[in-house]
Amino acid sequence: MDFKTWKHPALLLTSVGISNLGAWVYFIALNLIVLDRTNSALAVSILYMLVPIAALLTSFWSGSLIDRVDKRNMMVLLDVSRAVLIAILPFIDSLFVLYALVFLINMGSSLFESASLIYMTKLVSHNNRQRFNALKNFIQSCGFILGPTIAGLLFLVGSPAFAIYMNAGALALSALILFFLPDLEKRTTFAEAERLSLRMIADDWKETLRFTHKHRYITLVYALFCVITIFMSGLDSLEASFATRVLAFSESTYGFLVSIAGVGIIAGSVINATCSKWLSLRFLIGFGAVTTPVGYLIFAAATDFIFAAFGFFLLTFALSFANTGFLSFYQNNVPVSIMGRFSGVLNVAESVFVIGLTLAIGMLAEVFSIRSTYIVFSLGFLLIGLITLPIVFKHSKRKLYTLTVEAEQKVS
Repeated sequence: MDFKTWKHPALLLTSVGISNLGAWVYFIALNLIVLDRTNSALAVSILYMLVPIAALLTSFWSGSLIDRVDKRNMMVLLDVSRAVLIAILPFIDSLFVLYALVFLINMGSSLFESASLIYMTKLVSHNNRQRFNALKNFIQSCGFILGPTIAGLLFLVGSPAFAIYMNAGALALSALILFFLPDLEKRTTFAEAERLSLRMIADDWKETLRFTHKHRYITLVYALFCVITIFMSGLDSLEASFATRVLAFSESTYGFLVSIAGVGIIAGSVINATCSKWLSLRFLIGFGAVTTPVGYLIFAAATDFIFAAFGFFLLTFALSFANTGFLSFYQNNVPVSIMGRFSGVLNVAESVFVIGLTLAIGMLAEVFSIRSTYIVFSLGFLLIGLITLPIVFKHSKRKLYTLTVEAEQKVS
């Protein structure tokens, strides 16, 4: 790797890694704090419900704001704001106020994710994006494994509140690192940005819908990724119940199974990062879209730990290919000037379907059986993957997997 080319992307990856690791520690600690105060599983489950609800409500208008302001400065502000809100959580006695603050933190996380994606697209050159996205997946998957471990160590030397403070510090450090990244949009400040209004949001939605109509193929490919995400979210909601109630795994065995899933996505990310020159985007998307649901089917049909572990490893291994492929395609083909609004509009629909499918799968599992429900929806997921193949490998669209729609100068 060329040091000059990767200096700033490496800083960005460091910031992403620190904040991602802190997010795992924060959420585990928050679950324990709420459970300790209420002794209620429902109270804890509300924390999980706040994530898609915050994403849904934010997606309506976030693109209109993000596309008009300096993304780096916005990311710094969001990191600092979340650090402050997280730091005061242990001092809050009212459960309602606690939920309200967590909701605001989740909204900030949703905004940060959208803004950071656009900033990454501007910062990293077209030729390096596939490797960058693979490295980003690798770092996030490391957080998936190390986060709970670090949280456990912090609980040994302190308390869940102490772990919360550590996460606030991690976000502050992440903000400091972001501050040293180049300002790619010096012309735009919060003060100079056009005031957000309902009329502006409505006009932006119309503009985005015009773009989706004009670039139907690009929209279709991104929509397929959204559908894959929807199926995964729904199936993941049954994961713990299937492992503990159907396969009769203990909590420690289930924890080990989750660790194997983490190893799978790390292995896939390493291959993606080291072999990016030889792996085409079409292969990444096609392999990931089909093999991920195959992993879910193997897990759904499992009767012992070995079978279940293989299914878990395969689905996360393949998922790393799908994530890298879809994300790189999206960055290469959606103009950065409209990227926030484009993803925001489609994410509204995605959030609605995630909530709806999760509820439907949960209710069907109660009426029928967990295994039969898991198998049926895994087959539906596989059907989506098979539909994706001819779309992605359509000969007339091959240039979209190597060229960009908008020619812009990239700063690396």
